[in-house]
Amino acid sequence: NEEDDGREDQLRLSFDTKESRDMGRHAVSPSPLSDPALPSAPSLPAAAVSGRPLRYLVETMGCQMNKADSERMKGQLESLGFEETEKQGEADVVVLNTCSIRDRAEQKVYSQLGPYAARKRSGEDVALVVAGCVAQQEAESLLRRVPEVDLVMGPQYANRLGDLLEHVGRGNQVVATDPAYIMEDITQARRDSDVCAWVNIIYGCNEHCTYCVVPTTRGVEQSRPSESILQEIRELGARGYREVTLLGQNIDAWGRDMNPRRRFADLLKMAAEECTKSGIHRLRFTTSHPRYMTDSVIDVVADAGPLCEFLHVPMQSGDTEVLRRMRRGYSREKCLRIVEYIKKKMPDASIGTDVIVGFPGETDEQFQNTVSLMEEVQFDAMMSAAYSPRPNTPAAEWDDQVPERVKSERLQLVTELSKKHIFDRSQRFLGRTEEVLVEGANPKIPGQVMGRTRHNRLVFFDGDVGALKGELVDVRIDTARAFHLTGSPVRVRPAEGTTERRLGVADLVGKTGDDVSCYPQSEAV
Repeated sequence: NEEDDGREDQLRLSFDTKESRDMGRHAVSPSPLSDPALPSAPSLPAAAVSGRPLRYLVETMGCQMNKADSERMKGQLESLGFEETEKQGEADVVVLNTCSIRDRAEQKVYSQLGPYAARKRSGEDVALVVAGCVAQQEAESLLRRVPEVDLVMGPQYANRLGDLLEHVGRGNQVVATDPAYIMEDITQARRDSDVCAWVNIIYGCNEHCTYCVVPTTRGVEQSRPSESILQEIRELGARGYREVTLLGQNIDAWGRDMNPRRRFADLLKMAAEECTKSGIHRLRFTTSHPRYMTDSVIDVVADAGPLCEFLHVPMQSGDTEVLRRMRRGYSREKCLRIVEYIKKKMPDASIGTDVIVGFPGETDEQFQNTVSLMEEVQFDAMMSAAYSPRPNTPAAEWDDQVPERVKSERLQLVTELSKKHIFDRSQRFLGRTEEVLVEGANPKIPGQVMGRTRHNRLVFFDGDVGALKGELVDVRIDTARAFHLTGSPVRVRPAEGTTERRLGVADLVGKTGDDVSCYPQSEAV
């Protein structure tokens, strides 16, 4: 029930104690997180006696959900007094937040663990944490392969890192991968951006697509209460954030696990209204599922001012039989109806998608149906991948696997075709003036800033990042390439309640030239 925030904490852990490991035995005993009989935790780790502050390093792989989880874990570590470092040799706590969506993900994690495990073997006092989907997938076997690891924790424990480290501080190796109710995290996330922020609205996934490991690594769907979501948006507005992206592995499923059931379209409308009241100019959401994406969601996007005109609709295939074998729950025709309605309501909207080629049993004809769908829609963005068998998924066991050579050829074809479509779609922006939210400096060209349009197009233009970061700037688009636009600043949009004044280009972009229309930055930001 959405209103029930006081459910009993059912989190349970498995412990492999270092004493038992040293004796050659694997002792596993369940224990609640909040066991009152356990003594209070010591400082973690003991390096604090050196007089320098304790430091942490978080390495993040994979999707936006992992990035959001890393921000939450960073916030917890900083609440414990740790400071962030980017140097591997300085970190007292190392967290690898892992992703298992691609082939060889496990090998990559074991390879990354090597240098940290070597530090521990040499006698350094460092706590080594493996989090995320590979951690959930490997569980105790990860400890058997790399015994230097102190903590293995699945994604559902991302907001309990501090509690788990207490147990590590008592000398335990901890495996936290059991199903768990994800409690509201009262610790403020340490956001990687001070302009754009992620807000989780639903955890887990119930779909069980035959190729996907996510349901076994991220667990069942758990919707956050709407008031918690709106309160987080409100707090982000008070801290000066300009854009919020709502996150969910299957975002359209928000509310269906509640009693009474709730609709994502209603939450989206409430979130847009809260953004407007809180001074947040843009609202996005990802990732939708074509099976559940409704006209009412598209209607809200079309009508609500903060919602951006970019929708990500992961089709995965353009062939209905392949979609059936993937257990996606929709047809090619359903995909095309969604696109048709988006274009009817928002003719200039941008649409992104995901495509998997070489799924088991995919024939040349079925692959060509994906190609023809791409030609018909002309997507603005596309993430494509060759199918790779993942552990604990039905499709990995099927006998009709497509040869690697064929998968590679098909992937190359769709990649080149999507690049052409994206380039063609970019040309409509030439000569137009687009609103760009400046997110930071161009890391490759000094004196330039970078930001995104409402259509989620990356834009570069000359500017002083100190003056423009977080501002909405109207930019005239001068060149349009497949994956970015470049342009010239026209004006900085006024903050609410301010009056126009003119600044020279030296103030705006750090060099001399003609004046441009510019407004002061909001006092509240």
